[in-house]
Amino acid sequence: MKRALIVVAVALATTMSTFAQSGASKRPASPAKAYTPPRTPWGDPQLEGVYSNDDETGVPFERPAQFEGRRLEDVKPEELAALNRERTEQFRRGTIDAGPEFAGGIRPPTELIFDSLVRNNSTAWLVVDPPDGRVPPLTDAARQRRASDAYNRPTSDAAAREDDPGFEGPNAYDDPEIRPLAERCLVGFSSTSGPPILPTYFYNNLHQIVQTRDTVMILTEMVHDVRVIRMNADHAPKTVRKWLGDSVGRWDGDTLVVDTTNFSDKTRFRGSSENLHVVERFTRTGPKTLRYQFTIDDPSTWTRPWTAEYTWPATDGRIYEYACHEGNYALGNILRGARQKERDEANKTRK
Repeated sequence: MKRALIVVAVALATTMSTFAQSGASKRPASPAKAYTPPRTPWGDPQLEGVYSNDDETGVPFERPAQFEGRRLEDVKPEELAALNRERTEQFRRGTIDAGPEFAGGIRPPTELIFDSLVRNNSTAWLVVDPPDGRVPPLTDAARQRRASDAYNRPTSDAAAREDDPGFEGPNAYDDPEIRPLAERCLVGFSSTSGPPILPTYFYNNLHQIVQTRDTVMILTEMVHDVRVIRMNADHAPKTVRKWLGDSVGRWDGDTLVVDTTNFSDKTRFRGSSENLHVVERFTRTGPKTLRYQFTIDDPSTWTRPWTAEYTWPATDGRIYEYACHEGNYALGNILRGARQKERDEANKTRK
């Protein structure tokens, strides 16, 4: 019973925090209302603060299947409300279909669209380009990569799934390095630290921005990931590859533009290659809101660039230490048990 309650709680948390990157219509990203942010002592727009990317106004990663072939502006508010009621009831009955893949490969139990989105006439999905609200098709090269054994290695935006032989199966625990990166506390799961920074599904959903004249630091509560963005700098040589890429920043008016390249193939995003190029835009749209937009460009993976956005609300919440493996003996014991089993089977063979 206790386990069932935990499963339901996790599923509910997953649902309530599902922000999807989905595509809206071919319209440009909706412009923010005119807002002049405060300035730092040296004159840059002030972005510092703690933000949450789980404010219960989540939307699907991509356009829900019900609206296939339709533009966002053609979807009526009452249709969104009806979908919300239908999905909520299915979730409560436990009959919801997993639906399409959401950000980071995690499949929440619903594509729930919250009433607040309908009330506020907000975007019903997060990808704002292409116009169909869907991530563009994969290239032939990307499909070949996905068919290879190497593709099944865990990445920064993937979690262990029972139906994936790359993560589970009879040999899944033979080598600790084939466990997902987040499980090993190397990088937060589902690309929570980015780039791009995706909504956090379960917990530790805060980000803190700290500015100096020459750098901008983004601390992600999940797995205590830290990105240090060098302002007005050149990228590192292409031979330098980093888990979270090499980020340099500049100001475009009141918007912080962060350009990231030099990714390692260990942290590929949604199956991207090491040629992934991410451009993020951080814009204060009000005293308590920050618009986060990102554009993904990887000609080796997708047939065209694509863009998504969502809002980070400011919060007074505190960022807590992410204590991950302290006192966790599970994996070590699993490996010791597996080695003992091998010895026992070898002894039986000798006899």
